[in-house]
Amino acid sequence: MGFFSKLFNKEHKESLDQGLQKSKESFFGKITKAIAGKSTVDAEVLDNLEEILISGDVGVTTTIKIIKRIEERVARDKYLGANELNTLLKEEVSALLQENSTKNAVVGFDENLPNSPHVIMVVGVNGVGKTTTIGKLAHQYKQAGKQVILGAADTFRAAAVDQLTIWSERVGVAIVSQGMGADPASVAFDTLSSAKAKGADVVIIDTAGRLHNKVNLMNELTKIKNVMKKIIPDAPHEVLLVLDGSTGQNAVEQCRQFTAATDVNALAVTKLDGTAKGGVVIGISDEFKIPVKFIGVGEKMTDLQLFNAPEFVDSLFKA
Repeated sequence: MGFFSKLFNKEHKESLDQGLQKSKESFFGKITKAIAGKSTVDAEVLDNLEEILISGDVGVTTTIKIIKRIEERVARDKYLGANELNTLLKEEVSALLQENSTKNAVVGFDENLPNSPHVIMVVGVNGVGKTTTIGKLAHQYKQAGKQVILGAADTFRAAAVDQLTIWSERVGVAIVSQGMGADPASVAFDTLSSAKAKGADVVIIDTAGRLHNKVNLMNELTKIKNVMKKIIPDAPHEVLLVLDGSTGQNAVEQCRQFTAATDVNALAVTKLDGTAKGGVVIGISDEFKIPVKFIGVGEKMTDLQLFNAPEFVDSLFKA
């Protein structure tokens, strides 16, 4: 690893530590109180830990799973003291996250993509940071030397098309747009046709984030996907659901709705820097068995990071 790679990794980790600071303070402060005066991990400590994880938006099902794993570890090793609880927690949560990420390995921005062009269809309700996520993804792929084309298929709102156009200009990548009210599938068709003709590396298609009628949403997303397949038979390669981490259990419900409406195979969890609800990443990953590929931990372009489970857990439960 060269000097600049080491420097980038150091800055990446510092940004992650800073972005998860509120969540870390909440978790670690409560865990410290839970083991105060305790020499062993007993039933009371585990009850307190369960309450801490649930209140940190990890979710009931996932919390029970983590507590069970820790109970088994404590039963196996009689010498584990209460002061080792944080280490135990880090190891078990990290293992849980990595189990759920193996289905869809995270490919770095500067690595060779598995498809050419690699087509990403982005879904998510309005206000979760969907357009910003697309802009930041486009920037990082472009910085890695890849040719990127955006498709403005969220034609339900004029603001969505305008915002994506601004991002395309800011990042310096091409965009295909037909304006508000256009047929989203037509926009997707034109975007993939253009990408194929130009030999683009990455295509990112924005879609409308309406959840009030799941049937309409399902029909629209299915239509977009079917039209894409006319140009590139195995597209889209990723259906990336963007969730706002600061909404906690509401993000879980959105994930439930979207996974019922379409075949989501990757997640991006945004706005983690402004909340103490970072534990929601653990719960969502475990409940839906969908890999978290990106997390948003700040305003900078590079603060949309590739998700690394051990690094994330280290920052979240750092002493």
